[in-house]
Amino acid sequence: MSDSHDQFRFGDEGELKEPEPDDEDDEEQLNDFGEEQPWYETKGGYNRFEVVSLMQKCTRRSDEEKAAWCAWELVRSGHAEKFWERMILFVVEDLRANSEEALLIDYYHRLATERWEPDSWKGKVSAIHAALSAARAPSSRESVHADDFFRQVVTERVEADKEGREPEFDFPVSNDELQVGGRYDVALDRHTYAGQNTGRDWGHFWTRAARVGPKGEPELSAKWQRRRLEVDPEREFSQAEIEHALDPVDPEDRWEEDIVAENEELGEYDSE
Repeated sequence: MSDSHDQFRFGDEGELKEPEPDDEDDEEQLNDFGEEQPWYETKGGYNRFEVVSLMQKCTRRSDEEKAAWCAWELVRSGHAEKFWERMILFVVEDLRANSEEALLIDYYHRLATERWEPDSWKGKVSAIHAALSAARAPSSRESVHADDFFRQVVTERVEADKEGREPEFDFPVSNDELQVGGRYDVALDRHTYAGQNTGRDWGHFWTRAARVGPKGEPELSAKWQRRRLEVDPEREFSQAEIEHALDPVDPEDRWEEDIVAENEELGEYDSE
C-alpha cells in the first residue's frame, strides 16, 4: 500500500472517503469466515487502522496481552509492513530514551523481514516478541513533548519580537548564557572560535570541558585518564588540575564551577 493510500481521507464536501487499494491488493484474500477480505480489514474482520492504533496504545499503556494480539492479527492478515512501520515509530515516539528495547525491536524487525517472510510462522512470532518488548519497555513521550514545546517556543519568540516584549516562555539556554563568562562558558573550549580566541587549549579541555558526571569515570577509565595527564608530553598538569579533571560533575552544579573567571589562570580553581 502506498503512502498516499495509507489513511482514510476527506472528500471535497467533507465526507469520509476510503482510499483506493493499490494493484498489489487486487489479489483476493479470504477472512476467517471464508469471505473476501477488504484491503482495509484484518482476517478477524477488524479495521486495520484501528488495530494499528490500538496496538500503539497497548504498548504505551503496557497491556502485553492486547499488544501481542494486535501484532499477530495484523501480520497474519497481510499487514506486516504497517505493523513494523508502527513498531519503528513506537521506538522514537513512545519509548524512553536509552532503553535497550529499541535494539531488540530492531533485531526482531530484521529477523522478520530480512531472514524470514514477514507473514510466516517465524515472522509472526518475531512480531509478537517485538510487541511484547514494546509493552514491557518504559514508556515515555518525552521526545514528542520536547519537539512540541520547542516549536511553540519558536512561535512565541517571534511574536514577542514583533510586539516588542519579552517572550512568556523561552528556550532553556539563552544566547547570553552561551558566551565567554556565561553560565555555559565551559562549552566554549578550543573546538570553538570563541574558545580559541580566549587562548583555551588542550589543558582547558582535559581539565574542564571533558569532565563527566554525575558518577565520574569508571575505575579503569579514571586510571588511564590520570596516567594520561601525568605523562602528557606537552604540558605538566598540577595535582589540583588532575583531581579536578577526575572529579565527577555535581548534578546540582553542572556548569558554574568550570567557568573561567576574568583574569583567572586556567590552572586555578575556586577553593570553595
